[in-house]
This record gives sequence, structure tokens and C-alpha cells, in this order.
Amino acid sequence: MHHTTLQLLLVAVVALPLVGALAALLPAPPGLKGKSPDQAVLRHGVTVTGAVLAAAIALAVGFDHDDPARMQATTDISWIPALHIRIHLGVDGISLPLVVMTALLTFLCALYSYFHPPVAHRHPSQEALRAARHHGGPSPKAFVALLLVLEAGTLATFAVLDLMLFFLAFEMVLIPMYFLIARWGGAGRQAAAWKFILYTLLGSVVMLLGLLLIGVKTGTFDMVALATDNGPQAQLSHTVQLLAVLAIGIGLAVKSPLWPLHSWLPDAHTAAPTVGSVLLAGVLLKMGTYGFVRIALPITPEGMHTIAPYLAALAAVGIIYGSLACLALVRKGARGDLKRLIAYSSVGHMGFVLLGIASATPTGVNGALFANIAHGLITGLLFFLVGALKDRTGTTDLDALAGSTGAALYGKAPRFGGLLAFAAVASLGLPGLAGFWGEMLAMFGAFQPAAGLSRPAFWTFMVLAGLGTLLTAAYLLLVVRRVCMGGTPHLAPTAPLGADGDPDPDAPEAPVTAPALPDLARYEYAAWGPLAALTVLAGLWPAALLGLTDPAVQQLLGGGK
Repeated sequence: MHHTTLQLLLVAVVALPLVGALAALLPAPPGLKGKSPDQAVLRHGVTVTGAVLAAAIALAVGFDHDDPARMQATTDISWIPALHIRIHLGVDGISLPLVVMTALLTFLCALYSYFHPPVAHRHPSQEALRAARHHGGPSPKAFVALLLVLEAGTLATFAVLDLMLFFLAFEMVLIPMYFLIARWGGAGRQAAAWKFILYTLLGSVVMLLGLLLIGVKTGTFDMVALATDNGPQAQLSHTVQLLAVLAIGIGLAVKSPLWPLHSWLPDAHTAAPTVGSVLLAGVLLKMGTYGFVRIALPITPEGMHTIAPYLAALAAVGIIYGSLACLALVRKGARGDLKRLIAYSSVGHMGFVLLGIASATPTGVNGALFANIAHGLITGLLFFLVGALKDRTGTTDLDALAGSTGAALYGKAPRFGGLLAFAAVASLGLPGLAGFWGEMLAMFGAFQPAAGLSRPAFWTFMVLAGLGTLLTAAYLLLVVRRVCMGGTPHLAPTAPLGADGDPDPDAPEAPVTAPALPDLARYEYAAWGPLAALTVLAGLWPAALLGLTDPAVQQLLGGGK
């Protein structure tokens, strides 16, 4: 495809959501209102995110797959000359899969919201209710606009090639996610939203200092120039690199999230609406790990080499910690929350990603990038399913779901139960599904880390990661056992009595009637089917993704050569 066409497609992918967000706040034209203005604005969200997805797919089709290491669809315009800040966009084999996945997940969220509109929660006080009635309260207009701003920020994060633009895009997603949690979330939403924004803002302030340090010392914020061995990066001493990677790493580690900077995540996921949880797990966490690959590894290689063992150690602890937390939540009588359990599972899964990055080898980094995509697909599907399960049963309490009146999905809604079981076994890393390859390659990377890194230490981290896979399988199979199969009824059904007052052995047993539970609806097939299909495709054909990322990773780790 012609360079100018690719250029325009990438600009459209980044700019369309912002234009759509502004349009969502305007009154709907009379001919497009449909049954109601609310329906019109939700349809607008589907249309805009669909157009962005179409542009992202066209970009992927036109991408030169024979040279994925080269930055393509590039736009480079001077923006603030005095500060050497440029509007520099481009994609390569590392960022293209993330751009397409972000566009896909946001479109599926908009589609799901069209058929299942979000319900805003308001403060119960009379004054607040009167004010909400007077001002109209949080409307679908605000929801769609926030969703599109969030999409614009995440897509820009993966497409920009200037450190200052990266920071602006990185921060742009915080406000819409805060309001999605605070206005459309469940119990504890206000505290969770504040915890989310305070953690991430404080991490970002420290990250900004590291980015400025690089810019001041080298005279440029251009990522492509900085990633070459003989470029401006050569002016960075070991001490400056170490200080920069520590500062940048803290901001990225909060977003990833790396243990022990993860504590905002379970609360945010538990309180967030379904769409918020899907985007938080599927897209926002990837911004942190992408930053490590795009900035820390190529621009501060010596500093990254110094902190790699510590990053790997924290990643390994996170894998074990996340798995043990999930096992504690799933045990009988713990009153564990299923959304909270999946949030803690994300801490473990992202630990594999960070372990692969810390190995600083092509194998490990490719595994990390593959696990990024796999986690987005599988955990996005899991949060969709848990949100729908809560809508059907009114709870995500595992003890309630596993009780005799609980979900028992295989019997009551077999297709729903089957899809939940599929997502669970994909998440535990079953070979043949997407979750397997990334974690395996990350452990291979730890088995043979980059030259100069302690092999015994990384072998220890690899063993801990392997133990984490066993614990992950244990808690996810327990989830399937308790939610999909249900609990044992407290009372067995009794047979009718005979003439002598004893149970009649020939009479049929009275059937146990289970409360009705709707199975998958058509719109749920449409919203979740692509995630399940891509999970299978990535598991059976990993070369499709690794063929894109490997040449780009080899060049990145080779100093741009």
C-alpha cells in the first residue's frame, strides 16, 4: 500500500476517536435519533469505534509484512521547536498488534454497551438526587465520549514516537477511566477511582522526570533516534541511564502493574463497570509493558541491564502472589469476589510479561509481547463473562454462585458455562490456546537471559514462574468447578410416600427445578465471539504474531541495526 495512504490511515486511527468524542456531546440530528437520543448516541459510539477498527485492519493489511522492523505509516511534523517536541507517529511489528487489539476491544465494548446500556450510579442523598434530576445526571452521551477519549489515548500511546507525546497520551487515559469507574461503577467505586488515579498520577510524575532527563541530556525526545547505538543515546552515561530507567520504570510498573505497586488494580476492577474492566485489563495494562519494550530496553540499555534482576525478582514474586491471592479467594467460605479474583490473576499474568522483558533476550521479549496480546483477548473475554454473570445472578460472590441456588452454569445456561470454562482454560495456559505461548517463551527467556545477567538467579525466577503456572491451573479449575458445575444441594430430593407411609421405591424422584438463567444472547455472541476465535487462532498459529514482532525485537535489542 502507498506510504501516504498508510500515513492517513494511522492519523485516522488516532484522530477519529477524538472527533467522535466531540460529536457525541452534540445533539443528534433529527433523522438519526432512532427510538431515543440515548439509543442514537450509543449507536454513534458503535459507528465511530467500528470505523476506527476498519482503519486499523486496513493499516494491518497494507503494512509491509516483509519488513516489520521498519517504522511504517510515519508522520513527522515539528510541533514545539524550542523544546524539540515533534508530532511523530509510526507503527512497526511491535506496536501494530496492540493498535489492532485496542481498536477491536473498544469496538466490542461499544457494541456490548449498545445492547446493554450502562447504568450510572448516583449518591443516594436527596440533595444529590435532586441535583441529578435537575442536571440530567451522567448520560450515555458522557459515557460514549469518555469511551472514545480513552480509545484515543491508548491508540496514541502505541502510535507516537516522541517521548513527550508518549507521556501526554499515557496521561490522557486517566481521566476517562476515573469517571467510568466513579460514575458507572459498583460498590466502592469512589474509593477505587481515587486510588486508581492517585497511584497512576504519582507514578507518572516520576516517569516524567526520567523522560525529561533523557531529553535534556540528549537534546531530543525522538524515540527512533534515541534507540540507535550511535545516535543521541550515546551521550547518556551509565549513571544517567540508571536514574532515567528507575524513574521511567516506576511509572510504567504502576500501570503494568508490578508487585508491590499493584494494589490499586483489584479495587479498580471490582468496582469498574463491565466495559471499564475489559478496557482496563485488555488495553491499559499493556501501556506499561509496551513502555518498557519501546523506551527502557532500547534507550537506556545499560540502566535496564542493571535493574533487570530486580525487575525479574519482583515479576516472579508477583506471579506467585497473584496465584496465592486467587486461591485464597476461590476457597469455600472465603466470600471471594469473582471479578477480584480475575484482577489478581492479571497481576500473575503480567508478571510473566515483565519476566520476559527483564530477560532482555529476543525470546523473552517476543514472549512478553505475545503474552500481552493473549492476556488482552482472554482476560477481556473473562471480564465480559463475569459482568454478564452478575447481570443474570445479581452477584459475583463465589460462595453464592457455587451454592445450591447458585449458577451451576452447565445445567442452566450450557453455552454460557462452556464459554466461561473455555476462557478459564485459555487463561491457565492450555497448549493450543493463546495463553500458552507467551508464558512459555518468557520462561525460556529466563532460562537463558542476556549476557552478563546471573543465570542462577534467572533460573530461580523461572522455577517460581513454573510453580505459578501450576497454581494458576489450580485456582482456575476450582472456579470452573464451583461456578460452572455448582454446589451439592443441601437436601436430596425425596420420593413420594407409599400407602404404608414409607417412601415408594417405584415412584419417580421429584425433579429439582433450577431457577431460570438466560443463555447467551445474539449480541453476546457478536461481542465475545471474536475474542474466543482469536484466542484459538493465536494458539494454533503463533507464527502470525511472532513473525511480526521478532524482526522488530531483534532490531530493537541490536541497537537499531
